[in-house]
Amino acid sequence: MLKRKILNNLIAWKNDRKHKSLIITGQRQIGKTFVVDEMFSKYYSSYIVINFLKEPSMISEFDGDLDVETLKTNILLRRPGSEFIEGDTLILFDEIQECPEAIASLKFWTEDGRYDVIGMGSSLGMNYGSEISYPVGKVDYLNMYSLDFEEFLWAMKIDEGIIDKVRGYYNNIEKMPRTVINSMYDYLRKYIVIGGMPEVVNTYVETGDIHAADVVQRRLIRDYNVDIARFADANIRIKAQECYKSIPYQLTKDNHKFQYSKIESKATATKFGTSIAWLNNQLLTIKVCGIKRFEYPLEAFSDEKNFRLYPTDIGIYIGMFDESLKKYILSDGKMEDKSDSLMFGTAKGGIYEALAADMLYKRGYNKLYFYKHEKSTSEIEFVIQRNDEIIPIEIKAGKKQANSLKNIVEQNKMLKVGYKMASVNIGQSTNGIVSMPMFMLMFM
Repeated sequence: MLKRKILNNLIAWKNDRKHKSLIITGQRQIGKTFVVDEMFSKYYSSYIVINFLKEPSMISEFDGDLDVETLKTNILLRRPGSEFIEGDTLILFDEIQECPEAIASLKFWTEDGRYDVIGMGSSLGMNYGSEISYPVGKVDYLNMYSLDFEEFLWAMKIDEGIIDKVRGYYNNIEKMPRTVINSMYDYLRKYIVIGGMPEVVNTYVETGDIHAADVVQRRLIRDYNVDIARFADANIRIKAQECYKSIPYQLTKDNHKFQYSKIESKATATKFGTSIAWLNNQLLTIKVCGIKRFEYPLEAFSDEKNFRLYPTDIGIYIGMFDESLKKYILSDGKMEDKSDSLMFGTAKGGIYEALAADMLYKRGYNKLYFYKHEKSTSEIEFVIQRNDEIIPIEIKAGKKQANSLKNIVEQNKMLKVGYKMASVNIGQSTNGIVSMPMFMLMFM
């Protein structure tokens, strides 16, 4: 059984006396139903589950009045023996995007307050043409992701005390023993090739076989392409598939900027831009826009046309390449060394950027940016906004000097700190630059 952080969020939601109905969003097959099932098993006596994709006939039960008593009657007629126990019943509307009226009904379940209701769907917000009456102000929202690196370490049976000790090095900006760094990098490389999709992680935990995990991973990628064909509007589905499939080629270029011409000659944002927006709404990709300068708020100085695109799970990204790439990643004992693999040597920079995007995204940074100077080689792979701080993060596959970061921090006095994530120990310079191993992004 995989331990997930989101269960703590669900417990906090339940314990909040003024909690509303809850909508959980996240990409497909990341374990949303599993976590809610676990929540029921520990904290409720009655559990009523309606999956609108599996049982489309249930949609008609929401065609009429949406008051709680009417809906209870409809459900009891369809599900004899169901129990509505006040204060001790959890109701799950799974694949709720298939029934817009069920989404609208969350308002009335919240106002009634006798039962805890969760609406869950991977496609919420992606069907542009549907008219969904969202219960504004009457629901809480919770985003869920595939396993992050810390959860992956739990799955690998790493003692939480060890992880807390590593967290202490991060918090105190304290040098780490080299043996600990090497061991953490061994697990980080496994995380890169396996990723955080629960079924893939479980397969590896149970078998210890990277190939068996790879088979599951590639099936999931095929499933995502099928989902795109199924759920995307007819006018964008092929374009969305092509954009998604092109990500590995986009990130192996010297310039990682997403270029529509890599999909189709003379292609433009007018033709493909909606497809990118759809992929982001479906939570399949992370769009990282360039910024023109380091000023608050970053969004006001971003360029929507100048962007990079990453999958939301590093394992899914690696699964888009040939399986042989995984062998080189796992054997890459020294990140700073030039690989003897032509494929790995080309893909390496994009891999570590995709890894950083995965780790930051799963820490809740839903808006990521990058900076690249128009007239020089100065570049910062990620820029985040934390409270009222702007923080540049330079990603290095080896031990190279962070010259871009140094120059930018010196030139922009409002930047109090910058991070260099590389194959280095922990340290801090007088100009505010903190150097850390890549795996420390799990604590940022």
